Amino acid sequence: MSLSSRASRASRAPRRTLLAVGVLSAALALSACSGDSNGKSGGGGNTNFVSNPGGISTAAKGERAATGKLAGETLDGKQLDVADLKGNVVVLNAWGSWCAPCRAEAPHFAKVAKELEGKGVEFVGLNTRDPNKQPALAFEEDYGVPYPSLYDPQGKLILFGFPKGTLSLQGIPSTVVLDKEGKIAARSLMALDEEKLRSMIEPLLKEK
Repeated sequence: MSLSSRASRASRAPRRTLLAVGVLSAALALSACSGDSNGKSGGGGNTNFVSNPGGISTAAKGERAATGKLAGETLDGKQLDVADLKGNVVVLNAWGSWCAPCRAEAPHFAKVAKELEGKGVEFVGLNTRDPNKQPALAFEEDYGVPYPSLYDPQGKLILFGFPKGTLSLQGIPSTVVLDKEGKIAARSLMALDEEKLRSMIEPLLKEK
């Protein structure tokens, strides 16, 4: 190998290492179950988000951003693209079967999803940090979850599915609600009860 080839390979190695470390650090940050009752987050960038005392952040209609690509295989082996749900209010919930706050909020999500079925609201879970599907499928059965979840064991959809500076999913559990145009309208970074979950959905259902 020539000296120039060795130098080129050496210069690329640190960049690859830094990239890997950066992605791993972000992934590890997502792996922890979030229990921040204040729902605080450093979204980055210039934002015009409004956070209420209940830890829910919202964006005004004219200031909402679209998500990145959120598509892949669900826990039951089907293909799902969130973009296909445009025209509905879409609730995106990041969860893991290993996460105690996820278990606490699951009955509320299942109840609201069943009651709003066919009323212009779609629920999609993003299951992460479960190394195989069996615990996640058992979780869904235990809590009677009626909606699909994208299987995202490495957290790639959660990490890269939201533009920087938006109301993105962060931590487990966290919830984002999209308006009927597919834009990010509200976010919570904590486990939700039925009342708080409905408070994120109902104003968007009333929008024209």
